[in-house]
Amino acid sequence: MAVTTPPYPSDALAEGTVDAVVIGGGAAGLNGALILARSRRSVVVIDSGSPRNAPAQAVHGLLALDGTPPPEILRRGREQVRQYGGRVVFGEVASAESAAPSADGDLRFTVTLADGRSITARRILVATGLTDVLPDVPGLAEHWGDSVVHCPYCHGWEVRDEPIGVLATGPVSIEHAYLFRQLTEDLTYFTHGTDLDEDSRARFAARGIHVIDTPVTEVVNDEDGALSGVRLADGQVVARRVVAVAAQMQARTQGLEGLSLPVQDLPKGRGFASGTAGATEVPGVWVAGNATDPVAQVGASAAAGALAGADINRTLAIADTDAALQKIAEGSPHGATR
Repeated sequence: MAVTTPPYPSDALAEGTVDAVVIGGGAAGLNGALILARSRRSVVVIDSGSPRNAPAQAVHGLLALDGTPPPEILRRGREQVRQYGGRVVFGEVASAESAAPSADGDLRFTVTLADGRSITARRILVATGLTDVLPDVPGLAEHWGDSVVHCPYCHGWEVRDEPIGVLATGPVSIEHAYLFRQLTEDLTYFTHGTDLDEDSRARFAARGIHVIDTPVTEVVNDEDGALSGVRLADGQVVARRVVAVAAQMQARTQGLEGLSLPVQDLPKGRGFASGTAGATEVPGVWVAGNATDPVAQVGASAAAGALAGADINRTLAIADTDAALQKIAEGSPHGATR
């Protein structure tokens, strides 16, 4: 699931070499760019305008900003990055790859956009987010982010006390059911062809969670277009107002193949592998947010972006010092450092 938001005024792509290019203009990317810009680094954010939470009405669980619409948070974020000299460019990255190092040996990367423009950067922060891959059930995607939800912390309060159905996608859905049971006493678990062991069935029974093993064939709407239930393979319609589904989450990797970033399989999806502060095995490249941590909410993604931005600035400061020492050495009549 990917929803594109309306284009906003785009900055011009910087010329020459910038300190950092941030690929992705969500919470992680913008906060990383903010840290870098406030450190007087030249930074350009490339944003395709398709944030994962675009279908949602509001962001929840984010201190002081709970209930704020996602577009408003991103608008404020872009303004704040620009306030410190950073640029935000509306565009799609077609390729990103290593380039020849500078004369003093510092890293260089070339990022090319779909329209053919390109930019050279010393460091890259990948914050492309992820795509939610929903089960192939007709009608499910239509209500995504509204009455079809995935996160009890993002949407739970808003669907409390409603008749909720958990559409299983695998073992991860078992825990999903316990979390949504906290929010309603009327919870039905649709196994939908997945295995549910006897111990889990007993635990569900103890919590009053009803289990249905007949596969779901479609989501049913009422006459006003609101979700009203799910239809089973035997024709029966089970009334539900909300469907919770643990969608598979896949990091957005398109255009980044040239960086050869390692990926890893996770219980709930697939993302880029990263270490401390988002550093990757590829020198000069960091990742942050849902691209490496699929379950991170907006606050956690923003924090990860900040950590990555600070670490990028640290490595740039070291590289700047190394370059200064090299210039001194090259200017010495004896070629010796002091």
